[in-house]
Amino acid sequence: MTGFRIKTQDGVVIRFGYYLADAPATSAAFAQTLPFTRTFLYGRVSGEEIWIDNAPELDIAQENSSVFVAPGEVVIGPLRPKRNKVGKCMGILYGEGHLLDCSNIFAKVFDEDLSLLKTLGDKTWRNGVQELVFEALD
Repeated sequence: MTGFRIKTQDGVVIRFGYYLADAPATSAAFAQTLPFTRTFLYGRVSGEEIWIDNAPELDIAQENSSVFVAPGEVVIGPLRPKRNKVGKCMGILYGEGHLLDCSNIFAKVFDEDLSLLKTLGDKTWRNGVQELVFEALD
């Protein structure tokens, strides 16, 4: 279990590596949900982010949680604690961003794929929703 990839409708593949040392429970739980497909939106409030509010439900606690996320990082809202406003939400930051509530930061885009992620983010911002397929890395 090293990471996952997303495939766009255009056939572009973008790879991500798990934060196994900082978010082992989140990484393992997320890996168990693969493969899946979701339609992502542009995250107007949080900055340069694409997101969903119907992420795979991870019945885990917060770990490596913050509202401050670096470009290229992937976050998911855990179901615990119940007061968390972003439970079942998932975001992929392609630039600067600031989340509404603490989310588990569990992966980051490969450096060489960051430009592909930025292109996907800009395309989502300009053209609307994007269907993405999530799969385990081989």
